[in-house]
Amino acid sequence: MDESAVARRLVERVTGPVLGPDDEGYAAEVAGFNRIVEHRPAIAVGVRDALEVREVVDFAAGAVIPMAVQATGHGPSAAAEDTGLLLNTRRMTDVSIDPGARIARAGAGAQWQHVIETAAAHGLAPLNGSSPLVGVVGYTLGGGLALMSRKYGFAADHVTALEVVTADARLRIATAERNEDLFWALRGGKGNFGVVTAIEFGLVPVTRIYGGGLFFPGEASADVLHNWRSWVETVPEEMSSSLALMRMPDMEPIPPFLRGKLVAHVRVVHLGPGDEGERLVKPLREIAPAMVDTLAEMPYTRCADIHNDPAFPIPYHERSVMLRGLGDDAVAELLALAGPESGCVDLVVELRHLGGAMARPPAVPSAVDHRDAAFCLSTLALPGPGARPAQVVDGMASWTTGRRYLNFLAGAETGGLAEEGYGAGTYARLRDIKTRYDPDNLFRFNHNIPPRTGV
Repeated sequence: MDESAVARRLVERVTGPVLGPDDEGYAAEVAGFNRIVEHRPAIAVGVRDALEVREVVDFAAGAVIPMAVQATGHGPSAAAEDTGLLLNTRRMTDVSIDPGARIARAGAGAQWQHVIETAAAHGLAPLNGSSPLVGVVGYTLGGGLALMSRKYGFAADHVTALEVVTADARLRIATAERNEDLFWALRGGKGNFGVVTAIEFGLVPVTRIYGGGLFFPGEASADVLHNWRSWVETVPEEMSSSLALMRMPDMEPIPPFLRGKLVAHVRVVHLGPGDEGERLVKPLREIAPAMVDTLAEMPYTRCADIHNDPAFPIPYHERSVMLRGLGDDAVAELLALAGPESGCVDLVVELRHLGGAMARPPAVPSAVDHRDAAFCLSTLALPGPGARPAQVVDGMASWTTGRRYLNFLAGAETGGLAEEGYGAGTYARLRDIKTRYDPDNLFRFNHNIPPRTGV
């Protein structure tokens, strides 16, 4: 490919940067939050609106150049290679709220923090995940496992409209009544069907929560895991929680009490008054003396304090499986794989309690296919000679539903795992819709659902 010729032709069609590997600013343009995958496309293009997205897609389709689409880059899989084009939507950050309808509209590059703050002014909150730095669109297209999902379901369940540029460079509106097949596939099918330039979704009337975490020393991990597993069976849907076995490196800016040691961290979000939250978490506080206890009533705008996910870019492998249950045998195996005597080197081994509204079908069907799972198990691991990113999730194969949560898969080895995110019927339908809207697999640098051939 003659990168300079391609760049000249694209410069005439967009106002954002058009950069090749030798250009100043190229490295920053292609870098995402998770540096485990390094994009090295022939051309990187930054776009500012849906019309520019159409121009770039039209150009790429005409020149048969495969595309990667990136906003924040939290869940990279397949790297954009030297024959490809990376479309960066991070400049499309507009957010607006219709407080009467309780509907938010966010651009392709918007992050959850902006939505959280804007919605809070109207007494509302979105179904965001643990990190407010994650992009709204990519998170939601993957399903969206939210802090409040046991009460309200997956974030994708609340989407009301999607504006998307498909591989034929057409700007389409997908809703429950318009382009219904595309609306079904986009909600759960990730970035396989086009470039979502804007998304509209429902908000919930939440202003304050009871939340935070309990940090226990690693030697208490078995007691914490067994007791937390029993406790989640007793709590109402208003209570969401997760448990993480954490092994943080001895480095800044990690708090000193976490550095270089195993810690069991129980995270809690309760949608109710503080005194009710206090009553519900009492059994957790009785498991063992906590190193740190941050549980308290707080405004929802402080929800990032619950998990305290990293706020700075790092490279990390991420793997996941969905568990059908967590009996004594499963707990024993997980402790053998990741407990104090395991030799595990993963940064985080986390269980998220599912069920509640996530177990019920949404008002409008979608491709989100995890309604039968009781827990999501995910791991984060630094790259390096000692990294074994799949060891824990593979070791729990006997207790899985056979599926993975695609939003919790990152690394070059995960690009071909899309089929494991769905049941057979859902995946077959997704392939049919992919074939209809992207028969040449233009959008392939992702957890790819390939189109059918010979049809």
